[in-house]
Amino acid sequence: MENVVSRELLDQVIAISVEAGEAILEVYNASGELEVDTKSDDSPVTAADLAAHKILAPALAKLLDGVPVLSEEGEMPSYDVRGQWDRYWIIDPLDGTKEFIRRNGEFTVNVALIEKGEPVLGVVHVPVLDITYAGAKSLGAMKRDASGETAISVRAMQPRLEAKQPIEVVASRSHGAGAVDALLERIEGALGETGLKNMGSSLKLCLVAEGAADLYPRLALTCEWDTAAAQAVVEAAGGVVVDDKFDLLRYNQKDALLNPFFYVIGDPSFDWKTLLVG
Repeated sequence: MENVVSRELLDQVIAISVEAGEAILEVYNASGELEVDTKSDDSPVTAADLAAHKILAPALAKLLDGVPVLSEEGEMPSYDVRGQWDRYWIIDPLDGTKEFIRRNGEFTVNVALIEKGEPVLGVVHVPVLDITYAGAKSLGAMKRDASGETAISVRAMQPRLEAKQPIEVVASRSHGAGAVDALLERIEGALGETGLKNMGSSLKLCLVAEGAADLYPRLALTCEWDTAAAQAVVEAAGGVVVDDKFDLLRYNQKDALLNPFFYVIGDPSFDWKTLLVG
């Protein structure tokens, strides 16, 4: 397969994601109560989700000729169709709609390029903070904010253990709290003190990517568009995202678009597998 990943492509995806973020903020900052509809799977959707989709889907389709776009807010092709895709875009125009509705700022625009099941390029834009995380395996990972662009990478476990620093864990604000609490007890018993930060959307993966957290256990269901972009950033930063069998998380491998439970690991050289799954 021809290599299409380049810094130019990454910059184009960043620009499109920022534009989608601006459309989201127009709805977010408008006066009055947010209108919220419910989709067939009982998940919420707002005008901001749809506005971002209308920017992202056509713009991405133009970037790479013949490469389809799979969006949470678009038509869902059957697996008979998408199972034939070797390369495609997968997007969540507004990841963290519940956080958007709560107006806590913890929502993102997620865009990833998938090749043969692997996320090879990803952009996670945080509209309220005007921060963008981006990466590709061939290019490394970076963070853009008001101060400019900086390279980011995951952090090593051993120095933290030797210095008896807390192991920082991030977790969902809304899902799987009981299972995470049990896991934290196990980690504390083996490694010592832990710190826990709860947060919405794919920001949790990005904290691992930039070395601000060591582990994100996701012990509740997600969809593939929730994770693909941030997984690309994590892996470009030197980390891994593995399923509950400790295999690398992969995409478009089955009819359902649900992910298994998974772990986002900053330092792959540390023996997390023994600790987390035995």
